[in-house]
Amino acid sequence: MSAFQERLAAGEGMVGLWLALADPFGAEIVASAGYDWLLIDAEHGPNDLRSVLSQLQALAAYHSQPFVRLPHGDAALIKRYLDIGADHLLIPMVDSRAQAEALVAATRYPPDGIRGVGAGLARASRWGADREYLAKANGRVQLWIQIESVQALDAFDAIAQTPGLAGVFFGPADITASLGRLGAADDPEMEQRVLDAIGKAQALGVPSGLMTGSERFLGEARKAGATLLGVGADTALLAATLRRHAKGLKGTLK
Repeated sequence: MSAFQERLAAGEGMVGLWLALADPFGAEIVASAGYDWLLIDAEHGPNDLRSVLSQLQALAAYHSQPFVRLPHGDAALIKRYLDIGADHLLIPMVDSRAQAEALVAATRYPPDGIRGVGAGLARASRWGADREYLAKANGRVQLWIQIESVQALDAFDAIAQTPGLAGVFFGPADITASLGRLGAADDPEMEQRVLDAIGKAQALGVPSGLMTGSERFLGEARKAGATLLGVGADTALLAATLRRHAKGLKGTLK
């Protein structure tokens, strides 16, 4: 296991940040801050395969473990991201055990899955220089799936026990919307259902995580057993810092 996976297996809480600026220079600045992990967001951020590749290259020299969130769980798309070296994936909107099983298959070479074999053309194998890549690739991939609906929470036990999953990640905003309370960031039913599911995951030996702007809720999730702790996004931090800076200067330099 990598050092990151060892920390994960030990149940250590690890703090991470979303990268949504879709820029390698910005990603490298964030990496210098020392977060445990960083998630390149290709679901809501304006990222594509090439911009994700450039950010993976920028992050390669840093301590932070890169994750990539894909826009959806298409098998052909998963194959392309794996080939550029994105071996820690987060797939959004997983609602069933069958969907989770299909995603695991998409990340594995036959006979364990359906991933197409093209490693000689891929950054992941260093263009064939890593001669052990094919033998070890299935074990290197760390597939996390996002639980983001009432349907997924209702099927959580079955989903979480899918062989081949590295972990489950909760999306509080989408869960709240699924409950019919869009935008209610601190909805008590959402929070309790997520905390209950985190407890179930811990009992099953499945790592879990979430991203929330609430330090209180994040602390409760950590106590319940969550290990990947998403604390915000580069876009939000940049916007908030700039607004505060501009407001302060306007107030003092008039």
